[in-house]
Amino acid sequence: MSEALQAYRHVAASDEFIQIEKMRSKARHDEAQALATARREEREQRDKHWQGVMADKDTRIAELEAQLAKK
Repeated sequence: MSEALQAYRHVAASDEFIQIEKMRSKARHDEAQALATARREEREQRDKHWQGVMADKDTRIAELEAQLAKK
């Protein structure tokens, strides 16, 4: 068991291992950033859609109120 721990410590201290771990960490960070960006863009698109729906509704209400005011 101690030999296995010693071997792991030796490998974990190597420049190659450290570089690979940095690359993995950066890849995880980049993936998290990409997901956050996709979620934000989806939320913005959904909000824009519903703002358009509400604007159309407000326009229609104003038209109906104008028709009622004429009568």
